[in-house]
Amino acid sequence: EAKPEPKAGSLEIKIKDQQENETFFKIKKHTKFGKVFDAYCDRQSLARNTVRFLFEGTRVQDNDTPESLDLEDGDMIQAMLEQVGG
Repeated sequence: EAKPEPKAGSLEIKIKDQQENETFFKIKKHTKFGKVFDAYCDRQSLARNTVRFLFEGTRVQDNDTPESLDLEDGDMIQAMLEQVGG
């Protein structure tokens, strides 16, 4: 069964972690990713400063939006845990 098309101006993205777990978010094209990443870290019980988010290999900044990165419905962002210490 086909998924309904998202409303104009919004899209669904997924954030995938290193264990291949996917979390879906329906957001507006002008939503800043900082807000999405805060929600993701809350859901995953992760400290916000321990996770990097990448889209096609480039780090996504909190002020970026789906529109500024030219994201399309269904695009994926990778969540990478920072390596701490050493």
